[in-house]
Amino acid sequence: MTSVELVAAAPLGLRPADEVMRLERLGSLHATRLSFVRSLVRQMARQRWQISRERFDLDANGHGTAIYRLQTPHGRYHGVMFAQPLDDARRSDRVIAEAWDVTFGLVEGDVDDSLLAQMAANVPLQEAGRQHPKVLVLSRANKSLRNFAHFVEALARGEQPDPAWLTRVGYLYRTTAVYGNGKFGIADFARLMDNPDFRRPFSAQMAGVYLLRHFSIEQVEHLAACQAPDTASRLSTELRRYLGIGNSTGLGMAPFLINHPQLIAQWVTQRETALTLALRQVPDEADRTRMIALTRRAMHHLDQTVTEDAEQAERNAATVAALPDVLTWLASVPLEDDIWQQLVEWSARTLPLEAQELINTLLIELYPDQVDPLEDQMGVEENLDLEPDMPLMRLRQLIETHYGWALLHDYESRDGAYWFWYRSAEKEEPRLGVRHAEPGAEKQMPIAIGPRVAHTHQAVCAFLESHPRATVVDFLLEHPRHKEVVRRVQTLVKAPYGDIHANLWHRDMKPMHLLRTKLSFFGASRFDPKSDRWVRITLFQGAPLVEELNAEPEDLADFDDWSFPLEPVREGEARPFHERAGGVAE
Repeated sequence: MTSVELVAAAPLGLRPADEVMRLERLGSLHATRLSFVRSLVRQMARQRWQISRERFDLDANGHGTAIYRLQTPHGRYHGVMFAQPLDDARRSDRVIAEAWDVTFGLVEGDVDDSLLAQMAANVPLQEAGRQHPKVLVLSRANKSLRNFAHFVEALARGEQPDPAWLTRVGYLYRTTAVYGNGKFGIADFARLMDNPDFRRPFSAQMAGVYLLRHFSIEQVEHLAACQAPDTASRLSTELRRYLGIGNSTGLGMAPFLINHPQLIAQWVTQRETALTLALRQVPDEADRTRMIALTRRAMHHLDQTVTEDAEQAERNAATVAALPDVLTWLASVPLEDDIWQQLVEWSARTLPLEAQELINTLLIELYPDQVDPLEDQMGVEENLDLEPDMPLMRLRQLIETHYGWALLHDYESRDGAYWFWYRSAEKEEPRLGVRHAEPGAEKQMPIAIGPRVAHTHQAVCAFLESHPRATVVDFLLEHPRHKEVVRRVQTLVKAPYGDIHANLWHRDMKPMHLLRTKLSFFGASRFDPKSDRWVRITLFQGAPLVEELNAEPEDLADFDDWSFPLEPVREGEARPFHERAGGVAE
Protein backbone atom coordinates (compact mmCIF):
# COMPACT_ATOMS: atom_id res chain seq x y z
CA MET A 1 0.00 0.00 0.00
CA THR A 2 1.49 3.33 -1.03
CA SER A 3 1.17 6.43 1.11
CA VAL A 4 -1.54 8.00 -1.04
CA GLU A 5 -3.64 4.82 -0.86
CA LEU A 6 -4.03 4.94 2.89
CA VAL A 7 -7.64 5.42 4.00
CA ALA A 8 -8.66 8.01 6.56
CA ALA A 9 -9.72 6.30 9.75
CA ALA A 10 -13.24 6.68 11.07
CA PRO A 11 -14.30 6.42 14.71
CA LEU A 12 -14.17 2.83 15.94
CA GLY A 13 -16.82 0.64 14.34
CA LEU A 14 -18.10 3.21 11.85
CA ARG A 15 -17.79 3.01 8.09
CA PRO A 16 -14.55 4.51 6.72
CA ALA A 17 -14.63 8.08 5.48
CA ASP A 18 -13.36 6.98 2.09
CA GLU A 19 -16.62 5.07 1.66
CA VAL A 20 -19.08 7.43 3.34
CA MET A 21 -17.76 10.74 2.01
CA ARG A 22 -17.65 9.87 -1.67
CA LEU A 23 -19.81 12.39 -3.47
CA GLU A 24 -21.94 9.79 -5.26
CA ARG A 25 -22.88 8.16 -1.94
CA LEU A 26 -23.57 11.47 -0.24
CA GLY A 27 -25.84 12.31 -3.16
CA SER A 28 -27.82 9.14 -2.44
CA LEU A 29 -28.70 9.89 1.18
CA HIS A 30 -32.27 9.87 2.46
CA ALA A 31 -33.58 11.77 5.47
CA THR A 32 -33.33 9.80 8.71
CA ARG A 33 -35.07 10.16 12.05
CA LEU A 34 -32.12 12.37 13.09
CA SER A 35 -33.07 14.95 10.46
CA PHE A 36 -33.77 18.43 11.74
CA VAL A 37 -37.49 18.35 10.93
CA ARG A 38 -37.99 15.02 12.73
CA SER A 39 -35.98 16.15 15.77
CA LEU A 40 -37.92 19.40 16.00
CA VAL A 41 -41.33 17.73 15.86
CA ARG A 42 -40.31 15.26 18.58
CA GLN A 43 -39.05 18.12 20.73
CA MET A 44 -42.29 20.06 20.25
CA ALA A 45 -44.30 17.00 21.27
CA ARG A 46 -42.19 15.97 24.26
CA GLN A 47 -42.17 19.48 25.68
CA ARG A 48 -45.82 20.22 24.84
CA TRP A 49 -45.15 23.33 22.77
CA GLN A 50 -48.31 25.38 22.24
CA ILE A 51 -49.07 27.12 18.93
CA SER A 52 -52.00 29.51 18.79
CA ARG A 53 -53.27 32.13 16.39
CA GLU A 54 -53.03 35.67 17.75
CA ARG A 55 -53.94 37.62 14.64
CA PHE A 56 -55.44 36.71 11.27
CA ASP A 57 -56.20 39.88 9.34
CA LEU A 58 -56.57 38.55 5.79
CA ASP A 59 -58.91 40.00 3.18
CA ALA A 60 -61.04 38.05 0.71
CA ASN A 61 -57.99 37.58 -1.52
CA GLY A 62 -55.94 36.11 1.31
CA HIS A 63 -53.72 39.17 1.66
CA GLY A 64 -52.82 40.69 5.01
CA THR A 65 -51.05 39.79 8.24
CA ALA A 66 -51.18 36.70 10.43
CA ILE A 67 -49.37 36.17 13.73
CA TYR A 68 -48.91 32.84 15.50
CA ARG A 69 -47.73 32.50 19.07
CA LEU A 70 -45.28 29.70 19.88
CA GLN A 71 -45.05 28.98 23.60
CA THR A 72 -42.42 26.59 24.93
CA PRO A 73 -41.50 25.69 28.52
CA HIS A 74 -38.53 28.04 28.17
CA GLY A 75 -39.71 30.96 26.09
CA ARG A 76 -42.23 32.62 23.82
CA TYR A 77 -41.90 33.34 20.10
CA HIS A 78 -44.10 34.63 17.32
CA GLY A 79 -44.32 33.79 13.66
CA VAL A 80 -45.32 36.91 11.71
CA MET A 81 -46.64 36.33 8.17
CA PHE A 82 -47.17 38.98 5.51
CA ALA A 83 -49.21 37.86 2.49
CA GLN A 84 -49.25 40.37 -0.32
CA PRO A 85 -50.48 40.62 -3.92
CA LEU A 86 -47.90 39.45 -6.47
CA ASP A 87 -48.07 39.83 -10.21
CA ASP A 88 -47.38 36.52 -11.94
CA ALA A 89 -44.59 38.12 -13.97
CA ARG A 90 -42.69 38.88 -10.74
CA ARG A 91 -43.06 35.42 -9.19
CA SER A 92 -39.65 33.76 -9.30
CA ASP A 93 -37.74 31.23 -7.23
CA ARG A 94 -34.42 32.81 -8.20
CA VAL A 95 -32.36 34.54 -5.56
CA ILE A 96 -32.54 37.78 -7.57
CA ALA A 97 -36.34 37.99 -7.06
CA GLU A 98 -37.57 41.09 -5.25
CA ALA A 99 -41.16 40.13 -4.33
CA TRP A 100 -42.92 37.01 -3.08
CA ASP A 101 -46.39 35.77 -2.19
CA VAL A 102 -45.54 35.50 1.51
CA THR A 103 -42.70 36.85 3.62
CA PHE A 104 -42.31 36.01 7.29
CA GLY A 105 -40.13 36.14 10.34
CA LEU A 106 -39.83 34.15 13.56
CA VAL A 107 -39.46 36.58 16.46
CA GLU A 108 -38.10 36.00 19.95
CA GLY A 109 -40.50 37.39 22.53
CA ASP A 110 -43.61 39.47 21.99
CA VAL A 111 -44.58 41.57 18.97
CA ASP A 112 -45.92 44.97 19.98
CA ASP A 113 -47.35 47.54 17.57
CA SER A 114 -44.00 49.24 17.10
CA LEU A 115 -42.17 46.03 16.21
CA LEU A 116 -45.00 44.91 13.93
CA ALA A 117 -44.85 48.21 12.05
CA GLN A 118 -41.08 47.88 11.69
CA MET A 119 -41.42 44.32 10.40
CA ALA A 120 -44.24 45.23 8.01
CA ALA A 121 -41.96 47.84 6.44
CA ASN A 122 -38.89 45.59 6.19
CA VAL A 123 -39.68 41.86 6.18
CA PRO A 124 -41.37 42.03 2.73
CA LEU A 125 -38.14 43.57 1.40
CA GLN A 126 -36.07 40.62 2.71
CA GLU A 127 -32.34 41.30 1.93
CA ALA A 128 -33.11 44.90 0.98
CA GLY A 129 -34.76 45.66 4.33
CA ARG A 130 -33.32 46.65 7.68
CA GLN A 131 -34.30 43.67 9.81
CA HIS A 132 -34.87 43.80 13.57
CA PRO A 133 -32.44 41.94 15.88
CA LYS A 134 -35.36 40.22 17.64
CA VAL A 135 -36.02 38.32 14.41
CA LEU A 136 -34.44 34.85 14.60
CA VAL A 137 -35.48 33.64 11.14
CA LEU A 138 -36.27 35.56 7.95
CA SER A 139 -37.87 33.85 4.97
CA ARG A 140 -40.11 34.12 1.92
CA ALA A 141 -42.25 31.75 -0.12
CA ASN A 142 -44.15 31.51 -3.38
CA LYS A 143 -47.38 29.67 -4.10
CA SER A 144 -47.70 26.53 -6.11
CA LEU A 145 -50.39 28.23 -8.22
CA ARG A 146 -52.05 25.10 -9.57
CA ASN A 147 -52.24 23.40 -6.18
CA PHE A 148 -53.48 26.56 -4.53
CA ALA A 149 -56.26 27.09 -7.06
CA HIS A 150 -57.34 23.44 -6.96
CA PHE A 151 -57.48 23.38 -3.15
CA VAL A 152 -59.47 26.60 -2.88
CA GLU A 153 -61.95 25.55 -5.58
CA ALA A 154 -62.51 22.07 -4.12
CA LEU A 155 -62.96 23.30 -0.56
CA ALA A 156 -65.32 26.06 -1.73
CA ARG A 157 -67.53 23.37 -3.31
CA GLY A 158 -67.57 21.52 -0.01
CA GLU A 159 -65.30 18.78 -1.37
CA GLN A 160 -61.85 17.54 -0.46
CA PRO A 161 -59.04 18.26 -2.95
CA ASP A 162 -57.64 15.35 -4.92
CA PRO A 163 -54.62 14.09 -2.90
CA ALA A 164 -52.86 13.24 -6.17
CA TRP A 165 -52.14 16.96 -6.53
CA LEU A 166 -50.01 16.77 -3.37
CA THR A 167 -48.33 13.63 -4.63
CA ARG A 168 -47.20 15.50 -7.72
CA VAL A 169 -46.26 18.68 -5.82
CA GLY A 170 -46.36 18.21 -2.06
CA TYR A 171 -47.12 21.73 -0.91
CA LEU A 172 -49.06 24.97 -1.33
CA TYR A 173 -45.99 27.15 -0.68
CA ARG A 174 -42.30 26.70 -1.37
CA THR A 175 -39.65 28.77 0.34
CA THR A 176 -36.82 30.20 -1.73
CA ALA A 177 -34.57 31.10 1.20
CA VAL A 178 -34.73 30.61 4.97
CA TYR A 179 -32.20 32.89 6.65
CA GLY A 180 -30.79 32.71 10.16
CA ASN A 181 -27.50 33.35 11.92
CA GLY A 182 -27.33 37.12 11.82
CA LYS A 183 -27.96 37.77 8.15
CA PHE A 184 -29.37 41.18 7.18
CA GLY A 185 -29.52 42.39 10.78
CA ILE A 186 -31.47 39.51 12.35
CA ALA A 187 -30.30 37.80 15.54
CA ASP A 188 -26.85 36.24 15.46
CA PHE A 189 -26.44 32.51 16.04
CA ALA A 190 -24.72 33.24 19.35
CA ARG A 191 -28.15 34.24 20.68
CA LEU A 192 -29.29 30.65 20.24
CA MET A 193 -26.27 28.78 21.56
CA ASP A 194 -27.65 28.72 25.12
CA ASN A 195 -31.30 28.67 24.06
CA PRO A 196 -32.77 25.27 25.04
CA ASP A 197 -35.46 25.62 22.35
CA PHE A 198 -33.26 26.25 19.34
CA ARG A 199 -29.68 25.29 20.09
CA ARG A 200 -29.75 22.37 17.66
CA PRO A 201 -28.58 23.21 14.13
CA PHE A 202 -31.27 24.85 11.99
CA SER A 203 -34.02 24.17 14.52
CA ALA A 204 -35.21 27.78 14.54
CA GLN A 205 -35.37 27.82 10.74
CA MET A 206 -37.35 24.58 10.70
CA ALA A 207 -39.76 26.00 13.30
CA GLY A 208 -40.41 28.96 11.03
CA VAL A 209 -41.12 26.62 8.11
CA TYR A 210 -43.47 24.54 10.28
CA LEU A 211 -45.45 27.69 11.12
CA LEU A 212 -45.65 28.54 7.41
CA ARG A 213 -47.14 25.12 6.78
CA HIS A 214 -49.85 25.83 9.36
CA PHE A 215 -50.50 29.23 7.83
CA SER A 216 -50.90 27.70 4.36
CA ILE A 217 -53.66 25.42 5.69
CA GLU A 218 -55.49 28.26 7.41
CA GLN A 219 -55.10 30.62 4.45
CA VAL A 220 -56.50 28.17 1.89
CA GLU A 221 -59.48 27.41 4.16
CA HIS A 222 -60.05 31.15 4.63
CA LEU A 223 -60.10 31.74 0.88
CA ALA A 224 -62.56 28.90 0.32
CA ALA A 225 -64.84 30.32 3.02
CA CYS A 226 -64.66 33.78 1.45
CA GLN A 227 -65.61 32.38 -1.95
CA ALA A 228 -68.47 30.19 -0.74
CA PRO A 229 -69.38 30.75 2.92
CA ASP A 230 -72.40 28.45 2.72
CA THR A 231 -70.68 25.41 1.19
CA ALA A 232 -66.99 25.64 2.04
CA SER A 233 -65.45 22.79 4.01
CA ARG A 234 -62.24 22.46 5.97
CA LEU A 235 -59.33 20.37 4.82
CA SER A 236 -59.42 16.79 6.12
CA THR A 237 -56.90 15.74 8.75
CA GLU A 238 -55.30 13.25 6.34
CA LEU A 239 -54.73 15.91 3.70
CA ARG A 240 -53.49 18.41 6.26
CA ARG A 241 -50.84 15.93 7.33
CA TYR A 242 -49.95 15.11 3.72
CA LEU A 243 -49.41 18.79 3.01
CA GLY A 244 -45.79 19.85 3.33
CA ILE A 245 -43.77 22.94 2.55
CA GLY A 246 -41.62 23.08 -0.54
CA ASN A 247 -38.18 24.56 -0.90
CA SER A 248 -36.37 25.69 -4.01
CA THR A 249 -32.60 25.86 -3.68
CA GLY A 250 -29.51 26.02 -5.84
CA LEU A 251 -25.75 26.26 -5.68
CA GLY A 252 -25.88 28.78 -2.84
CA MET A 253 -26.07 25.79 -0.50
CA ALA A 254 -22.79 24.24 -1.67
CA PRO A 255 -20.22 26.46 0.13
CA PHE A 256 -21.76 25.58 3.51
CA LEU A 257 -20.57 21.99 3.12
CA ILE A 258 -17.02 23.20 2.56
CA ASN A 259 -16.91 26.10 5.00
CA HIS A 260 -18.23 24.10 7.98
CA PRO A 261 -16.27 20.84 7.88
CA GLN A 262 -16.46 20.15 11.61
CA LEU A 263 -20.23 20.58 11.63
CA ILE A 264 -20.64 18.34 8.58
CA ALA A 265 -18.36 15.79 10.26
CA GLN A 266 -20.56 15.92 13.35
CA TRP A 267 -23.75 15.34 11.34
CA VAL A 268 -22.28 12.42 9.43
CA THR A 269 -20.70 10.95 12.56
CA GLN A 270 -24.06 10.88 14.35
CA ARG A 271 -25.74 9.29 11.33
CA GLU A 272 -23.02 6.65 11.07
CA THR A 273 -23.17 6.09 14.83
CA ALA A 274 -26.93 5.58 14.54
CA LEU A 275 -26.39 2.99 11.82
CA THR A 276 -23.76 1.20 13.89
CA LEU A 277 -26.09 1.14 16.92
CA ALA A 278 -28.85 -0.34 14.77
CA LEU A 279 -26.54 -3.02 13.37
CA ARG A 280 -25.57 -4.05 16.91
CA GLN A 281 -29.16 -4.73 17.97
CA VAL A 282 -30.35 -8.32 18.23
CA PRO A 283 -33.68 -8.27 16.37
CA ASP A 284 -36.81 -10.27 17.08
CA GLU A 285 -39.71 -11.10 14.78
CA ALA A 286 -41.40 -7.80 15.59
CA ASP A 287 -38.31 -5.96 14.34
CA ARG A 288 -38.31 -8.01 11.16
CA THR A 289 -42.02 -7.32 10.59
CA ARG A 290 -41.46 -3.62 11.21
CA MET A 291 -38.52 -3.56 8.77
CA ILE A 292 -40.66 -5.20 6.10
CA ALA A 293 -43.43 -2.65 6.69
CA LEU A 294 -41.02 0.27 6.46
CA THR A 295 -39.48 -1.10 3.28
CA ARG A 296 -42.89 -1.47 1.66
CA ARG A 297 -43.88 2.04 2.63
CA ALA A 298 -40.64 3.53 1.33
CA MET A 299 -41.00 1.59 -1.90
CA HIS A 300 -44.47 2.98 -2.57
CA HIS A 301 -43.48 6.48 -1.47
CA LEU A 302 -40.67 6.47 -4.04
CA ASP A 303 -42.99 4.95 -6.62
CA GLN A 304 -45.40 7.84 -6.01
CA THR A 305 -42.64 10.47 -6.16
CA VAL A 306 -42.95 12.56 -9.31
CA THR A 307 -40.01 14.27 -11.01
CA GLU A 308 -39.49 15.53 -14.54
CA ASP A 309 -35.73 15.04 -14.20
CA ALA A 310 -34.84 11.94 -16.22
CA GLU A 311 -31.79 11.01 -14.13
CA GLN A 312 -33.59 11.30 -10.78
CA ALA A 313 -36.59 9.43 -12.17
CA GLU A 314 -34.24 6.65 -13.27
CA ARG A 315 -32.61 6.54 -9.82
CA ASN A 316 -36.02 6.37 -8.12
CA ALA A 317 -37.15 3.62 -10.48
CA ALA A 318 -33.97 1.63 -9.88
CA THR A 319 -34.53 1.81 -6.13
CA VAL A 320 -38.18 0.81 -6.43
CA ALA A 321 -37.23 -2.09 -8.71
CA ALA A 322 -34.63 -3.32 -6.21
CA LEU A 323 -36.87 -3.32 -3.13
CA PRO A 324 -39.01 -6.41 -3.93
CA ASP A 325 -35.78 -8.43 -3.71
CA VAL A 326 -35.13 -6.80 -0.33
CA LEU A 327 -38.60 -7.82 0.84
CA THR A 328 -38.01 -11.38 -0.33
CA TRP A 329 -34.64 -11.44 1.44
CA LEU A 330 -36.16 -10.13 4.67
CA ALA A 331 -38.95 -12.69 4.62
CA SER A 332 -36.77 -15.69 3.79
CA VAL A 333 -33.46 -15.28 5.64
CA PRO A 334 -33.30 -16.96 9.07
CA LEU A 335 -33.62 -14.53 11.97
CA GLU A 336 -30.07 -14.60 13.31
CA ASP A 337 -28.43 -12.15 15.70
CA ASP A 338 -26.47 -10.47 12.89
CA ILE A 339 -29.25 -10.40 10.30
CA TRP A 340 -28.99 -6.62 9.90
CA GLN A 341 -25.26 -6.85 9.24
CA GLN A 342 -25.99 -9.58 6.71
CA LEU A 343 -28.59 -7.32 5.09
CA VAL A 344 -26.17 -4.41 4.77
CA GLU A 345 -23.44 -6.60 3.31
CA TRP A 346 -25.88 -8.20 0.85
CA SER A 347 -27.23 -4.80 -0.20
CA ALA A 348 -23.69 -3.48 -0.80
CA ARG A 349 -23.09 -6.35 -3.21
CA THR A 350 -26.41 -6.24 -5.05
CA LEU A 351 -28.26 -2.92 -4.77
CA PRO A 352 -27.74 0.54 -6.32
CA LEU A 353 -26.39 3.25 -4.05
CA GLU A 354 -29.74 4.91 -3.30
CA ALA A 355 -31.25 1.57 -2.31
CA GLN A 356 -28.24 0.80 -0.09
CA GLU A 357 -28.61 4.09 1.74
CA LEU A 358 -32.37 3.60 1.98
CA ILE A 359 -31.77 0.30 3.79
CA ASN A 360 -29.44 2.13 6.20
CA THR A 361 -32.09 4.81 6.77
CA LEU A 362 -34.76 2.20 7.56
CA LEU A 363 -32.48 0.33 9.97
CA ILE A 364 -31.89 3.60 11.83
CA GLU A 365 -35.68 4.11 11.91
CA LEU A 366 -36.15 0.78 13.71
CA TYR A 367 -34.44 1.78 16.97
CA PRO A 368 -35.59 5.16 18.31
CA ASP A 369 -34.54 4.45 21.90
CA GLN A 370 -30.95 3.90 20.83
CA VAL A 371 -30.80 6.53 18.06
CA ASP A 372 -32.79 9.55 19.26
CA PRO A 373 -30.36 10.64 22.02
CA LEU A 374 -27.88 11.39 19.24
CA GLU A 375 -30.02 14.34 18.11
CA ASP A 376 -28.48 16.39 20.92
CA GLN A 377 -25.00 15.72 19.48
CA MET A 378 -25.59 17.31 16.07
CA GLY A 379 -23.99 20.63 16.98
CA VAL A 380 -20.32 21.41 17.51
CA GLU A 381 -18.17 24.41 18.36
CA GLU A 382 -16.16 25.04 15.22
CA ASN A 383 -12.53 26.08 15.37
CA LEU A 384 -9.73 25.04 12.99
CA ASP A 385 -6.62 24.89 15.18
CA LEU A 386 -3.05 25.37 13.99
CA GLU A 387 -0.28 23.26 15.53
CA PRO A 388 2.82 25.27 14.59
CA ASP A 389 5.33 23.00 16.39
CA MET A 390 4.27 19.87 14.51
CA PRO A 391 7.18 18.37 12.55
CA LEU A 392 6.60 19.08 8.88
CA MET A 393 7.26 15.43 8.07
CA ARG A 394 4.34 14.55 10.35
CA LEU A 395 2.09 16.96 8.43
CA ARG A 396 3.13 15.30 5.18
CA GLN A 397 2.22 11.91 6.66
CA LEU A 398 -1.18 13.22 7.77
CA ILE A 399 -1.95 14.52 4.30
CA GLU A 400 -0.92 11.26 2.66
CA THR A 401 -2.88 9.19 5.17
CA HIS A 402 -6.07 11.20 5.55
CA TYR A 403 -6.15 13.03 2.22
CA GLY A 404 -4.89 10.31 -0.05
CA TRP A 405 -8.08 10.76 -2.08
CA ALA A 406 -7.08 14.35 -2.86
CA LEU A 407 -3.64 13.31 -4.11
CA LEU A 408 -5.01 10.76 -6.57
CA HIS A 409 -6.90 13.26 -8.74
CA ASP A 410 -5.57 15.03 -11.82
CA TYR A 411 -6.17 18.76 -11.50
CA GLU A 412 -4.31 19.77 -14.66
CA SER A 413 -6.28 18.03 -17.42
CA ARG A 414 -9.21 19.73 -19.15
CA ASP A 415 -11.65 17.27 -17.57
CA GLY A 416 -9.98 17.43 -14.14
CA ALA A 417 -10.12 21.22 -14.08
CA TYR A 418 -13.31 21.62 -16.12
CA TRP A 419 -15.38 23.69 -13.65
CA PHE A 420 -14.53 26.70 -11.56
CA TRP A 421 -16.68 28.14 -8.78
CA TYR A 422 -17.27 31.87 -8.62
CA ARG A 423 -19.55 34.36 -6.90
CA SER A 424 -22.10 36.21 -9.04
CA ALA A 425 -22.10 39.99 -9.16
CA GLU A 426 -25.91 40.09 -8.91
CA LYS A 427 -26.45 38.61 -5.45
CA GLU A 428 -22.99 37.26 -4.61
CA GLU A 429 -24.33 33.73 -4.96
CA PRO A 430 -22.07 30.79 -5.94
CA ARG A 431 -22.09 29.81 -9.61
CA LEU A 432 -20.26 27.34 -11.84
CA GLY A 433 -18.25 28.35 -14.89
CA VAL A 434 -16.46 26.30 -17.54
CA ARG A 435 -12.77 27.05 -17.03
CA HIS A 436 -11.60 26.88 -20.63
CA ALA A 437 -14.67 28.52 -22.16
CA GLU A 438 -15.75 31.29 -19.77
CA PRO A 439 -13.88 34.25 -18.24
CA GLY A 440 -13.35 34.72 -14.50
CA ALA A 441 -11.39 31.63 -13.45
CA GLU A 442 -8.78 33.88 -11.83
CA LYS A 443 -11.50 34.97 -9.36
CA GLN A 444 -12.64 31.47 -8.46
CA MET A 445 -13.88 30.63 -4.96
CA PRO A 446 -11.77 28.15 -2.96
CA ILE A 447 -14.54 25.55 -2.73
CA ALA A 448 -12.61 22.60 -4.18
CA ILE A 449 -10.50 21.29 -1.28
CA GLY A 450 -8.79 18.51 -3.24
CA PRO A 451 -6.58 20.69 -5.48
CA ARG A 452 -5.72 22.97 -2.58
CA VAL A 453 -4.53 20.03 -0.45
CA ALA A 454 -2.59 18.60 -3.39
CA HIS A 455 -0.89 21.96 -3.94
CA THR A 456 0.02 22.22 -0.26
CA HIS A 457 1.35 18.64 -0.27
CA GLN A 458 3.54 19.44 -3.26
CA ALA A 459 4.93 22.51 -1.51
CA VAL A 460 5.54 20.57 1.74
CA CYS A 461 7.45 17.84 -0.09
CA ALA A 462 9.62 20.39 -1.86
CA PHE A 463 10.36 22.23 1.40
CA LEU A 464 11.31 19.00 3.16
CA GLU A 465 13.93 18.20 0.54
CA SER A 466 16.00 21.13 1.74
CA HIS A 467 14.66 21.32 5.33
CA PRO A 468 14.12 17.72 6.50
CA ARG A 469 13.82 18.69 10.19
CA ALA A 470 11.50 21.65 9.62
CA THR A 471 8.36 22.30 11.63
CA VAL A 472 5.02 23.57 10.36
CA VAL A 473 5.82 27.10 11.46
CA ASP A 474 9.09 27.04 9.49
CA PHE A 475 7.16 26.09 6.38
CA LEU A 476 4.42 28.67 6.89
CA LEU A 477 6.86 31.51 7.46
CA GLU A 478 8.04 31.01 3.90
CA HIS A 479 4.69 29.86 2.45
CA PRO A 480 1.95 31.66 4.43
CA ARG A 481 -0.71 31.12 1.76
CA HIS A 482 -0.90 27.47 2.81
CA LYS A 483 -1.93 28.25 6.39
CA GLU A 484 -5.64 27.61 5.90
CA VAL A 485 -5.10 24.19 4.35
CA VAL A 486 -2.57 23.23 7.04
CA ARG A 487 -5.04 24.15 9.81
CA ARG A 488 -7.78 22.21 8.05
CA VAL A 489 -5.68 19.06 7.72
CA GLN A 490 -4.42 19.20 11.30
CA THR A 491 -7.93 19.69 12.68
CA LEU A 492 -9.91 17.30 10.49
CA VAL A 493 -7.64 14.38 11.28
CA LYS A 494 -9.86 14.18 14.36
CA ALA A 495 -13.03 14.66 12.29
CA PRO A 496 -12.54 12.41 9.24
CA TYR A 497 -16.06 12.96 7.86
CA GLY A 498 -15.39 16.66 7.39
CA ASP A 499 -14.33 16.71 3.74
CA ILE A 500 -16.07 15.40 0.64
CA HIS A 501 -13.80 12.95 -1.18
CA ALA A 502 -14.20 14.33 -4.68
CA ASN A 503 -12.64 16.68 -7.18
CA LEU A 504 -15.20 19.47 -7.31
CA TRP A 505 -13.54 20.79 -10.48
CA HIS A 506 -14.06 17.60 -12.47
CA ARG A 507 -16.31 17.61 -15.50
CA ASP A 508 -18.29 14.64 -14.12
CA MET A 509 -18.90 16.29 -10.73
CA LYS A 510 -22.66 16.56 -10.10
CA PRO A 511 -23.62 19.66 -8.08
CA MET A 512 -26.95 18.01 -7.25
CA HIS A 513 -25.11 15.56 -5.01
CA LEU A 514 -23.85 18.47 -2.91
CA LEU A 515 -27.36 19.89 -2.54
CA ARG A 516 -28.87 16.54 -1.60
CA THR A 517 -26.21 15.94 1.03
CA LYS A 518 -27.25 18.94 3.08
CA LEU A 519 -30.97 18.68 2.32
CA SER A 520 -31.09 15.08 3.53
CA PHE A 521 -29.99 16.23 6.99
CA PHE A 522 -32.69 18.88 6.94
CA GLY A 523 -35.29 16.15 6.35
CA ALA A 524 -36.05 16.71 2.67
CA SER A 525 -38.07 14.31 0.56
CA ARG A 526 -39.33 14.18 -3.04
CA PHE A 527 -36.14 15.44 -4.68
CA ASP A 528 -37.15 17.07 -7.94
CA PRO A 529 -34.15 18.55 -9.79
CA LYS A 530 -35.09 21.31 -12.22
CA SER A 531 -31.60 21.37 -13.75
CA ASP A 532 -28.19 20.10 -12.71
CA ARG A 533 -27.87 23.15 -10.42
CA TRP A 534 -31.16 23.67 -8.58
CA VAL A 535 -33.78 21.46 -7.03
CA ARG A 536 -37.21 21.54 -5.41
CA ILE A 537 -37.88 19.40 -2.36
CA THR A 538 -40.59 18.96 0.29
CA LEU A 539 -40.31 19.34 4.07
CA PHE A 540 -42.75 18.22 6.79
CA GLN A 541 -44.93 16.14 4.44
CA GLY A 542 -46.75 13.66 6.67
CA ALA A 543 -45.74 15.50 9.85
CA PRO A 544 -48.15 15.81 12.79
CA LEU A 545 -50.27 18.94 12.85
CA VAL A 546 -50.26 21.85 15.28
CA GLU A 547 -53.35 20.47 16.99
CA GLU A 548 -51.64 17.07 17.38
CA LEU A 549 -48.49 18.26 19.13
CA ASN A 550 -49.72 17.43 22.61
CA ALA A 551 -49.79 13.67 22.17
CA GLU A 552 -49.75 11.57 25.31
CA PRO A 553 -46.31 10.08 26.08
CA GLU A 554 -47.51 6.55 25.31
CA ASP A 555 -48.61 7.73 21.87
CA LEU A 556 -45.31 9.33 20.88
CA ALA A 557 -44.10 6.25 18.98
CA ASP A 558 -47.03 6.41 16.56
CA PHE A 559 -46.85 10.21 16.56
CA ASP A 560 -43.29 10.08 15.24
CA ASP A 561 -43.94 7.46 12.54
CA TRP A 562 -44.31 9.73 9.50
CA SER A 563 -41.34 9.04 7.27
CA PHE A 564 -42.01 8.24 3.60
CA PRO A 565 -45.68 9.34 3.65
CA LEU A 566 -48.13 7.80 1.20
CA GLU A 567 -50.93 9.48 -0.70
CA PRO A 568 -54.10 9.43 1.42
CA VAL A 569 -56.92 7.22 0.22
CA ARG A 570 -59.95 9.18 -0.99
CA GLU A 571 -63.28 8.49 0.66
CA GLY A 572 -64.81 5.32 -0.75
CA GLU A 573 -61.48 3.93 -1.97
CA ALA A 574 -59.48 1.15 -0.40
CA ARG A 575 -55.71 1.08 -0.47
CA PRO A 576 -54.32 -2.24 -1.75
CA PHE A 577 -52.89 -4.39 1.01
CA HIS A 578 -49.32 -4.01 -0.28
CA GLU A 579 -49.48 -0.22 0.16
CA ARG A 580 -50.45 -0.28 3.82
CA ALA A 581 -47.66 0.63 6.19
CA GLY A 582 -48.24 -2.50 8.23
CA GLY A 583 -48.31 -4.97 5.35
CA VAL A 584 -45.77 -7.78 5.40
CA ALA A 585 -44.16 -9.72 2.59
CA GLU A 586 -46.22 -12.53 1.20
